[in-house]
Amino acid sequence: MGDQANSVIIGIDGGGTRCRFGLSLAGRRFETLGPPANASTDLTGTIATLSQGIADLAAQANLTQKNLAHARAYVGVAGVLGSAQADPIKAALQIKTILVEDDRRAAVIGALGDGDGIVAGIGTGSFLARREGLDMRFLGGWGARLGDEASGAWLGRSALARVLHVVDGLHDHSELTEALFAHFGRDTATLVTFGATATPQTFAEFAPQVADAAAAGDAQGRALMQAGADYITRACQALEWSAGTPLCLIGGLAPRYAPYLPADTAAGLVEPKGRALDGALALAARFDAP
Repeated sequence: MGDQANSVIIGIDGGGTRCRFGLSLAGRRFETLGPPANASTDLTGTIATLSQGIADLAAQANLTQKNLAHARAYVGVAGVLGSAQADPIKAALQIKTILVEDDRRAAVIGALGDGDGIVAGIGTGSFLARREGLDMRFLGGWGARLGDEASGAWLGRSALARVLHVVDGLHDHSELTEALFAHFGRDTATLVTFGATATPQTFAEFAPQVADAAAAGDAQGRALMQAGADYITRACQALEWSAGTPLCLIGGLAPRYAPYLPADTAAGLVEPKGRALDGALALAARFDAP
């Protein structure tokens, strides 16, 4: 079993919506799903989620923890800012050859494969990146409190803030803001209390409603979606996008911004070649076997 254990490849794409786990062995691939993870906001819960996901993969592949100790693993998890988050995860997973970092690089590799281009990852959180050969430059991804513009969390939070702006007389009501206000019983105290304790995930639950309203022509929905698209455009410019540079939108919310991008930028849109989990497995496969 020693040689077989050395050939075990584990990839993890851990994000704010869900975690995806993959294991490759002898030409076979096993996958499983887990709950959301964020190493900055809930390190203990993240470790539990990762441990369970790996255990589920091992059960599928008929492997033991001893076998997994000699695997090669790449763990990309939202909220990994440095060793304060990465080291406890490494210690808990007990895999000798392992790299733990945030979830952005695996997403870029998965989306672009071996090619160059710009990736905009827009899910619960957000980031952009440009890849040129072996070089990769990241922009954003600073978390829901200080960044993650255009993300689901940002869009949901911005929509609720827009409701309060309407109440203050700064904007006119639309069907979207009326519906959101009604959701909270048309009571500002209830809305504000919700906002004070809401997580990025709970804010993001309102994002599809905003995108749907915008697609139906709602003025406030369109304004919010345009603001998110404008951020993506500025970020692409900061990453020195030019005509002909492929732009890949990934994440559950990302494609909803395509109609709001400038025509020249939208002309560069390409479909992702794969998923972040594919990128994680590809990165793990590059490690030297222990």
